[in-house]
Amino acid sequence: MIITGMKHFENVCQKKLVEWYRKNRPGVEIDLGDVFIVWSCKTLQNYKCLASATISGDGIYAEYTFNGDKQELYEDVYKKLTNICHKEE
Repeated sequence: MIITGMKHFENVCQKKLVEWYRKNRPGVEIDLGDVFIVWSCKTLQNYKCLASATISGDGIYAEYTFNGDKQELYEDVYKKLTNICHKEE
C-alpha cells in the first residue's frame, strides 16, 4: 500500500471503516457520507487518525495507523462502554 498524502490516507481509512461495518454489523446501512475523521496527524513517514460514524448510539470508533517503513495499515476498532461525569475526586 502506498499513501500519497494526508487526504489520501483519510479517504483510505474512511473506506476501511465502511468495510468494517459491512462485515461486522450486518443490517447497519452505512456509506462514506456517514464516516468522519475526528483527528489525524503525520509524523515522519507515519500517519494516524481516529474515525467514527454518524450512527446514533453506536459508540464505535476506529484508530488507523499507517507504518510508512513497512507500507502497512493497522486498524483498531473500539466501542465506548461508559460515559460518566466525575465532579469530585
